[in-house]
Amino acid sequence: MHTKLFDYTLPPELIAHRPIEPREHARLLVLEKEHTPNDLRECRIADFPDLLHPGDLLILNNTRVIPARVFGHKASGGKIEVLIERLQDGFSAWCHIRASKSPAPGTTLHMDGQATLTVKNRQDALFLVELTPDSLNPDVLTWLNRAGHMPLPPYIDRADDAQDRHDYQTVFAAHDGAVAAPTASLHLTENLLEQIAAKGVKTAFVTLHVGAGTFQPVRVDNIQEHTMHSEWLNVPEETVAAIDATRERGGRVVCVGTTALRAIETAARENPTAAAQRRIAPYQGDTRLFLYPGQPVHVTDALLTNFHLPQSTLLMLVSALAGRERILAAYDYAVRAGFRFFSYGDAMFIPVNQSIAPAGGEQSHAI
Repeated sequence: MHTKLFDYTLPPELIAHRPIEPREHARLLVLEKEHTPNDLRECRIADFPDLLHPGDLLILNNTRVIPARVFGHKASGGKIEVLIERLQDGFSAWCHIRASKSPAPGTTLHMDGQATLTVKNRQDALFLVELTPDSLNPDVLTWLNRAGHMPLPPYIDRADDAQDRHDYQTVFAAHDGAVAAPTASLHLTENLLEQIAAKGVKTAFVTLHVGAGTFQPVRVDNIQEHTMHSEWLNVPEETVAAIDATRERGGRVVCVGTTALRAIETAARENPTAAAQRRIAPYQGDTRLFLYPGQPVHVTDALLTNFHLPQSTLLMLVSALAGRERILAAYDYAVRAGFRFFSYGDAMFIPVNQSIAPAGGEQSHAI
């Protein structure tokens, strides 16, 4: 299946550079479960609780975005930009470094916030750096929270500001480690979550620390040759129990965001016995799960998600849920209707079609 099959044209003015306020006023495009000539309807995020049923389970990603972009200079004076990709421990992290010349191991980096980093190692595009701790910077997170910038996506063509520290964070963020927000969850306010709970819908959490690789384009013609970036996740016992209880009562598992979906679908693939019953087992570790048409979805029944970049792995993922042609038709409608796209934009609600025709015409059934 060719990457170009997942392309669409987006006018630049439809890229959202700020979230709409209040959040509940964001537009929501609902893809009906049955494929009919009128299978799209518009509403607002305020209407999202109405799409849920008593007994459903909402899966949320409680990762917390760290202010991961920092600036500084080498001893030679050359300017550098560091984007933390993964915290290794309290004093070291893997990161991307933008400089006129890549720093070699042993290079000292003088960073904003009066911090000093030493390059310790390199693996492919990532550098392992170590902070020299002092009273001002006892650990990496303290330094980043004081001197770092929120890592806005590359398509938001402006510098971050103090408002982004609030806007680019979910209301239930709990575990530091993401360098990109689980953006569908940015729509959920405390008020909406209270409405959802009052309706008899349960919630459960996973943690997937979203990496900068989520914005990387697919650079191969055949999507099956694409190597997915690695991200760390945790699916705890209590979330497994919540999914089991949901299956027992006949409810649906509704994921908020592609990261929540990838977390539980990764856990399902680690335990085929549980997946055969549309359940999962606990899982903690890395994932490189890449979903595209023809790849089954084992546990998820529906997804709330934002609109994704052309030719991206996330556009391929949502195409795995509902079919490529249906998704691209919905995106075409959204463009013509003036929906706002990407991280700070509007959203879609997509029920999972359990029988999607992959490349080659064969049927792929979720277990």
